[in-house]
Amino acid sequence: MIIAVIGVAGSGKTTVGKLLASAMHCPFLEGDSLHSNENVDKMSHGIPLTDADRAPWIASIHARILDCFERGQDLVVACSALKKQYRTVLAEGVQITWVYLKGSIDLI
Repeated sequence: MIIAVIGVAGSGKTTVGKLLASAMHCPFLEGDSLHSNENVDKMSHGIPLTDADRAPWIASIHARILDCFERGQDLVVACSALKKQYRTVLAEGVQITWVYLKGSIDLI
């Protein structure tokens, strides 16, 4: 089973994802760990990432998801994936269960 925990920054993706992976006794992948140094630098300076910036990042996450799926290994991955086009790439050739964490600005 591949589970993707998605949501905006600060919604609890990492916390929920780690707890879920622990309960499932499977690996947890923090999608942000696969960002390029250039993307990290942009984000640290408050510069929003473009779709072009995100494309290699999404492809890297998909490669890890696909590897686990093809080996029959469960995986929980956390990443924003807020745009449908990102979710489409992540799910290419893979059955993914999506967990969308959503809350008010005050709650998050």
